[in-house]
Amino acid sequence: MSLPLLPVFAAWRQTLKAGYSFKALRGDLAAGLTVGIIAIPLAMALAIAVGVAPQYGLYTVLVAAPLIALTGGSRFNVSGPTAAFVVILLPITQQFGLGGLLLCTMLAGLIMIAMGLGRAGRLIEFVPYPVTLGFTAGIGIVIATLQLKDLFGLSLSSQPLHYLEQVQVLLLALPSAHLGDALVAALSLAVLILWPRWVPKVPGHLAALAVGTVAGLALEALGIPLATLGERFSYSLDGVLHAGIPPFLPDFTWPWQLPAANGQPLGLSFELIRQLLAPAFAIAMLGAIESLLCAVVADGMTGSKHDPNAELVGQGLGNLIAPLFGGITATAAIARSAANVRAGAFSPLAAIIHAGVVLVAILLLAPLFSYLPMAALAALLLMVAWNMSEAGHVLHTLRIAPRSDVLVLLTCLILTVLFDMVLAVGVGLLLAAGLFIKRMSDLTDTAALPRHFHQALKDLPEHVLVYAIRGPLFFGAAEKALSVLRRFNNDVKVVIVDISAVPLLDMTALAALDNVLRDYRKQHVGLVLVGTSSRVRLKLRRAGILREEGHLAYVQNLEQARAKALSWLEPAVACANN
Repeated sequence: MSLPLLPVFAAWRQTLKAGYSFKALRGDLAAGLTVGIIAIPLAMALAIAVGVAPQYGLYTVLVAAPLIALTGGSRFNVSGPTAAFVVILLPITQQFGLGGLLLCTMLAGLIMIAMGLGRAGRLIEFVPYPVTLGFTAGIGIVIATLQLKDLFGLSLSSQPLHYLEQVQVLLLALPSAHLGDALVAALSLAVLILWPRWVPKVPGHLAALAVGTVAGLALEALGIPLATLGERFSYSLDGVLHAGIPPFLPDFTWPWQLPAANGQPLGLSFELIRQLLAPAFAIAMLGAIESLLCAVVADGMTGSKHDPNAELVGQGLGNLIAPLFGGITATAAIARSAANVRAGAFSPLAAIIHAGVVLVAILLLAPLFSYLPMAALAALLLMVAWNMSEAGHVLHTLRIAPRSDVLVLLTCLILTVLFDMVLAVGVGLLLAAGLFIKRMSDLTDTAALPRHFHQALKDLPEHVLVYAIRGPLFFGAAEKALSVLRRFNNDVKVVIVDISAVPLLDMTALAALDNVLRDYRKQHVGLVLVGTSSRVRLKLRRAGILREEGHLAYVQNLEQARAKALSWLEPAVACANN
């Protein structure tokens, strides 16, 4: 007996099985170059959005992307920093600093590895679509709000954690807006919107940043100041402070040796792990949902089939190892993965090549990044937030979806914006589950069958009642359905219950049915159960309800139920006549 394969390297096994050719290599090279160019500005912008220096976003791509591509389960997923994590990671950075963020990412990686090894990949399919759409739209709103500071060059008095307080601070800071930042942001947004219509083969992100940088240099030459990446961020080399990002590779460092929010080394303690465990679980769940949704989209575009458990293990390994080299949280992104497919990717090698492009950019182009206007990067993230929010799709869903799904969507959206995604997803899942239980319980009913319903019921004595239960008998419907069986007068001697249309019973239903039997025994009323599936029959037998004792019987059809009821009534009639 052979041991099952561990859920790892599944994407490469699929690639080798499909056959690798020189044509596939050319496709991977083209896709890797294309996606790498897209990833560079996005990685830096997203790192800034979560409160760390831009190079940490590049380090994430450099380490996590090839590791996930090597060990994961999707041939076409491209991983790196994603906008979905901003609302979770920013509060962690503000409270625990860079070291806390990296340590939390490692914990999330361990959780995802455990999920993959536990074959939990398919469980993500049980997250309702309104929950996913609601929190992604809410995340888009939060990200867009956070970009207003750099879009207008505002000087904020504080950095509050909660959304309403953030909006209040932004409104109070509006008088500090700078013309240069606003002009560059407007020009960059215009390019991001119009460029794909004019030159769809060239990434609009690159064009927008190039135009924004040239415009920023021109404005500074005219004496109009604006914030740039080099002014905002710097690094130290041999005791000398340099503007921008370092043009060298990251060193291996344990996260707890990095500074916390107060500037002191973070340290490692049980209390710290306890505080980070909840956000780590949220990161793991969101990373799993994002990556697997991305893999499903890629499968739809290519006709391939990903391994969800291997993808979770790959994502977990990437998030476990990358923080040791300065990488923040990574997951697959639909935008990058879709661009990867459209550019001709065939295997995970494309994602590895895209990381190589980022490596070249770090080593050769790092000094040029200092000239990037912060307003242009904010415009880039604003467009990402708009695409992520799927505003048109949300409005369409609100028009056509059932009211219960609309309630779930709006609840998740509002809670994500006003509080956090962890609460939103938790409440959304509970609400969706409760509404589903309500809908399922509405499908279950117990009805009295009239004598003309079936030939076997004709001429039955009045002492016999016949019911039919239709629908699943579970905790949400059992008591309502079975309570009907107790509503009869003292003249009734036998109750026939047709349960052939009951597809399942849970323990609550079995307990409720057992209570009905006890009441019948006290009142000397016989019960005949008619028909059921093999699964239901097994549950009844294990619960001891199928045993024939006294006035309890199980029969296959209504003809047998009629005969059994009459056989029970004959001794009672004979006794009455005597």
